[in-house]
Amino acid sequence: MIKFKRNTKPLVGAQLALFSILGFWSFYAAIVTLRAAVMNFQSPGELIALRMVVIAVGIAVTWGLYLFLRLFDRKTLRHRITAAFIGAIPCAIFIAFANYYIFSAYDPVSLFADNNNNIENQLREINKVLGISIYQQMAEFAVSRYFFIISWALLFIAIGYAREVREIERTASRFAQAAQNAELRSLRYQVNPHFLFNTLNSLSTLIIKNHNERAETMIQNLSTFYRTSLSNDPLEDVTLAEEVHLQKLYLDIEAVRYPKRLIVKVDIDNSLMNVRVPGLILQPLVENAIKYGVSRSTKPVTVEIKASVNESQLQICIADDGEYFPDMQDGGSGIGLANVRDRLETRFGDAATLKCIDLPEGGYKATIIMPLHHHNIYTEELTIDG
Repeated sequence: MIKFKRNTKPLVGAQLALFSILGFWSFYAAIVTLRAAVMNFQSPGELIALRMVVIAVGIAVTWGLYLFLRLFDRKTLRHRITAAFIGAIPCAIFIAFANYYIFSAYDPVSLFADNNNNIENQLREINKVLGISIYQQMAEFAVSRYFFIISWALLFIAIGYAREVREIERTASRFAQAAQNAELRSLRYQVNPHFLFNTLNSLSTLIIKNHNERAETMIQNLSTFYRTSLSNDPLEDVTLAEEVHLQKLYLDIEAVRYPKRLIVKVDIDNSLMNVRVPGLILQPLVENAIKYGVSRSTKPVTVEIKASVNESQLQICIADDGEYFPDMQDGGSGIGLANVRDRLETRFGDAATLKCIDLPEGGYKATIIMPLHHHNIYTEELTIDG
């Protein structure tokens, strides 16, 4: 079952935002302090104190911008960028006025190493000639601080956008996993009805022919088979020993139909019995061996189940030595074989395959090749944020 939960957490947390703001304004403090040292301003201690006041105001204003931009967290990227460019305007203006009024109480010209009034007079003359007013000076300062503020705002948006992309990727991954689980369930449940249909047909034949004891044995075997197979979760893997046991139960059912024609042989080393495989993955292959190898043959047919390891891959073979009919196997593209292929592809991707060949001496062999070691990655319940 998939639960949907809307994610209301901010894309950029308060702690990360504060660190970024402090980092930006610390960089600003370092630059202007270096500039003051290069310009050889007098009274550096007092300048630093006033500068810290301006920086404190800047941090507070930028924090306000952060709270404003958080309102656009889940909006489109265009809306977020527009909000940043608009929101940075009053912030820059406020910082410019704060800078002017904080430093207006101090005579900035007397801070130069030249203690006479030559520089002061020259600056006043320059401003008078250029016609630069106080408001124009503040406007220039506001423009420079605007680009500084907007740089932080764009960094904030970039961090939030990157986090949002990661959230979307995680959500998409969970949706893909849920879809894969649903597909596996569907493919797994296709096996039982197909097998039940064939078994009921066989049971009907036995009853019509008054083979009541054999019919009763088949019913008991069928009950045991379904009780065992349905107790397993379709998404869970089973040991190879459990899978082979299920196939033996199925073959016991078929042995009631073909008591003289069906011979079963299992050749699997005990060291492989604990390897995990998808549940009922062998069922369609064993069923094909009965349908095409045993039922159409006039002589005893051996159905063999073998398993081996080759280069860290598990190979499970289902083979029969029955008579071959070209129209029966359909080139290995029957419903049962297609089900096995689909389950392997959904479960393992390109790491697993099913190979089917006609044996030269007669008969048919289907081989499943899958990873030898794997872990069950499926979950019954997924929580999807978004």
